[in-house]
Amino acid sequence: MTPIESGWGVLGAIFAMAAATYAMRAGGFWLMQHVPPTVRVRRMLEALPGSVVAAVVLPIVVRDGLPALLAISAAGAVMFFTRRDLLAVIAGMLVAAGMRAGGF
Repeated sequence: MTPIESGWGVLGAIFAMAAATYAMRAGGFWLMQHVPPTVRVRRMLEALPGSVVAAVVLPIVVRDGLPALLAISAAGAVMFFTRRDLLAVIAGMLVAAGMRAGGF
């Protein structure tokens, strides 16, 4: 198999996944147009970002332990005090890099 033949398969997979991702997102927007915005629905939508963050962060902390916990805590503290996303990301990365450099 030549690199061009295998490249088309990869490109096809990328485009198929992009189309599926777009369809899921657009479908969600279309579906929510037909859901009445009750108080319960609003509360659920307001809680959703925190749930997504917890679902992403907790497995990382469980897998990596103390270094991940300290990096995420540092990012959270910087975000709490400064309300600057970029500074929070930089703080988390610096703590994680420092912990890895220290052998943790």
